[in-house]
Amino acid sequence: MTHQKLLNAGLELAEGWPQLLAQAQSLANSFIAGGHGRRRAGNGDTFWQFRPARQGDNLKDIDWRRTAQGDENFIRQNEWQAAQSIQFWVDGSASMQFHSSADSKHKRAAFVSLALAILLSNAGERVGTIDGKLPTKQGRIQVEEMAKLFSLPTKNDFGSPEIDYFQSHSLMVFASDFFGDVKLLEKAVTAAANLQMSGVLLMILDPVEITFPFSGRTVFESMAGQIHHESQQANGLKSKYLAVLKDRQDKLQALAQSVGWQFHCHTTDSSPVDALIWLYGALGNQR
Repeated sequence: MTHQKLLNAGLELAEGWPQLLAQAQSLANSFIAGGHGRRRAGNGDTFWQFRPARQGDNLKDIDWRRTAQGDENFIRQNEWQAAQSIQFWVDGSASMQFHSSADSKHKRAAFVSLALAILLSNAGERVGTIDGKLPTKQGRIQVEEMAKLFSLPTKNDFGSPEIDYFQSHSLMVFASDFFGDVKLLEKAVTAAANLQMSGVLLMILDPVEITFPFSGRTVFESMAGQIHHESQQANGLKSKYLAVLKDRQDKLQALAQSVGWQFHCHTTDSSPVDALIWLYGALGNQR
């Protein structure tokens, strides 16, 4: 892809935010239809469900009326009702514009993140961005504004999250290929953890970045053209490249674990539903 094609691809995504919003809404609808609810136990006033008592449960939590109907002790659970704030970073850097198939990494990151934001907002959560442009709110208008921001490409070769507008005790969603300076990412994650923020790192990769199917004379160039390398025997670079990629993934996994976050790698030839299911479940585990 030439630089001009890269620019066109970024503009197409930016101008196509209504389509992005419609696709994300469709994905969110299919997710809900699949039976994935947001309801969970917590300190609310609305009854949710009874569950069998387990070792370690407090006797005062047992519902004796329900227990009297059978041979088991049952705990009465109310529904969690306090709204949570979730801040998103969708990497729109030049590196994220790369694609060997239908979706660029940027488009997939925006698509899945927006579907998640829709689900969360519909469930009463507050959603926004980490750059201070969209403080966390609920509602359709907020989701539309997020679609516009998620669609915008940036001029940098690689992306890194801003840290000046972190909201303490909120949840974080970082969606990127994480090919940028890992020290900048470590700084952002550490700053978030210091503010009692939990989160997830969703690594988005193109399938050729996983398989490295190159051989013979090959010119490798970063999407913004700032990095250039020519190889006469590209297949000889495969093992070294894959080792470097694994090392990056291991560092991301270790970084997430060190602060209680979660890490996952998703490829654009996989179903976006897979990424959404993981994100939804991972955020639930952060509470």
